Amino acid sequence: MREREIAVVVGVGPVEGLGARLCERFAREGLHVLAAGRTPERLAALVQRIEAQGGAATAVPTDTTREEDVVRLFETADALAPGRLALAVANSGNNRWTDFRSMEASFFEDVWRVACLGGFLVGREAAKRMAAQGSGTVIFTGASASLRGKPPFAAFAAAKAGLRAVAQAMARELGPLGVHVAHVVIDGGIAGERLRRFTEFVAQKGEDGLLDLDAIAETYWQLHRQHRTAWTHELDLRPYKEPF
Repeated sequence: MREREIAVVVGVGPVEGLGARLCERFAREGLHVLAAGRTPERLAALVQRIEAQGGAATAVPTDTTREEDVVRLFETADALAPGRLALAVANSGNNRWTDFRSMEASFFEDVWRVACLGGFLVGREAAKRMAAQGSGTVIFTGASASLRGKPPFAAFAAAKAGLRAVAQAMARELGPLGVHVAHVVIDGGIAGERLRRFTEFVAQKGEDGLLDLDAIAETYWQLHRQHRTAWTHELDLRPYKEPF
């Protein structure tokens, strides 16, 4: 039986969101996609959509802050034999904000658990398998906050900066073992379901003022396809008219 390539995407929310669009992009390339998120109904709708397009996908309800959930997710990938874990994406994030002076410790910790601890767990489980096989790609979704802390995003910036450091450490350890680790800084608003609810903000940004979902997904795929003599570790994506 022919070995199949497997992609794990963690942080799949709305069907019109980045996690879902990554799943669709990878499935079009023939990978069996494990779509992981916290809402079973959304995952089921996405799998149905992928299968209607001729792709293969499995819904795995997952809370990325729970170690046992993440371990079980990758064990599900192991069970797709014969198969090889080719690609894993840690896309979970909860861009929440509040005034620093009134921020509760529980708020800070909750943001960190989703955006940093969850990424570590995904990276660790992917690294175990990819290092053993000598190949694979791990991609972390970062944000403007990965590089700078601004009010009222102290908690989110701390979590995303921590995730960036995890990605750097992983890249230096695992690169020589054949594993490509990349960190993508999304510097701008994403034109997905969540942001489009803020109609005034979207109107203010104007045409091409938000990052297109398909364009981001294509970049992730091209990162995966890079030759190992010219790997990118970090890149930033932003609309052409976004100030930086």
